[in-house]
This record gives sequence, C-alpha cells and structure tokens, in this order.
Amino acid sequence: MGTIVLILGVALWWAAHLFKRVMPEQRAAMGDTGRLAVTGAVILSIVLMVIGYKWADPIWLWVEPAWMVHLNNLLVFIGFYFYAASGLKTRLTQKVRHPQLSGFKAWAVAHLLVVGTVQGVILFGGLLAWAVVSVIVINRANRDWTRPPEAAIWREGVALVSALFLMLVVGQIHGWLGPWPFGGAM
Repeated sequence: MGTIVLILGVALWWAAHLFKRVMPEQRAAMGDTGRLAVTGAVILSIVLMVIGYKWADPIWLWVEPAWMVHLNNLLVFIGFYFYAASGLKTRLTQKVRHPQLSGFKAWAVAHLLVVGTVQGVILFGGLLAWAVVSVIVINRANRDWTRPPEAAIWREGVALVSALFLMLVVGQIHGWLGPWPFGGAM
C-alpha cells in the first residue's frame, strides 16, 4: 500500500508542477484560485510521498558502500549551492539557465546513490525524471534565454555560506526524521 501512495505522491508532484507548463491557458484562466490549487497539490504530493515512503516495506536493490555518503553529501551541497546562487543571482546564473532545477537534479542523484530500494528509485528517480522533463518543457516553450547581468563576486561567498548553513540545518532535521545524513551515528 505504501508504494502505491508513494507513486501517487510522485505523480501528483509531476501534475502540479507541469500543469502551468503543459496547459498555460487553462492555468492562467484559473487566476489566483489556480495558484492556490497548485500549492495545495504540491503540499499534498509531499505528504503522500513521505507517508508512502514510510509505509512501504523496503525492497532492497543494492547497499551503498560507506564512502558513498560523502559523494551524496557533496552532491546535496552542490544542490543547495545552486538554489542559493539562483536566489542571489550569482555569476553561476549567467552560465546555468535553470540553477534551481539543476540543484534539484543534483539532490535527486545524490539520494539515488545512497537509497538502494525500489521505493528510493520510485521517489528520487521519479523526481529526477520530473526535473529533466521540466527543463526540456521550459526550453521548448522559451527557446531564447537572456543571460542575467554579471553579479558581484561577494554574492558567490554569500551563496556558499548559505548553502553550508542550509545543508547543516536540513541535515539536522533529516537526522531527526530519518537517517543521519552525515555518516556515523548521530
């Protein structure tokens, strides 16, 4: 039952996020009500993914080697950095068209490496596939991309510190709710 709930959560995530891209006229016609509906669908999708993942009996495909946690943490840090760089409009955003989706892909790949269950593949593989499809859909709809103006170098430092801070905070919360992400015991 848990795996089915997990699949429904991933599917709802896809539907909620791609609705605006695939059906822009219908989404625009909904106005603020549409924004509220999409927000509700995203929240519900997260709830379904968490509950489904927790309920599912793990079906193991592989067990990651102990060193893999370090590669996982590096990729998660890169993901947080891309998010911070996007918000701060750093120099990275001049080179990467979709920094948030790129960061999301790094996060998903990181988790695929260390969660060797069918449910992990459904969750993180499904979210990785969504991010890849999103980039394709956005690029097809908006082929032209105007690079943002060059940003001050100090923004890179702020993005790095922000990413480190976020990783530590999210890692602590991750440890409270699930496995300790930094290797060893909490």
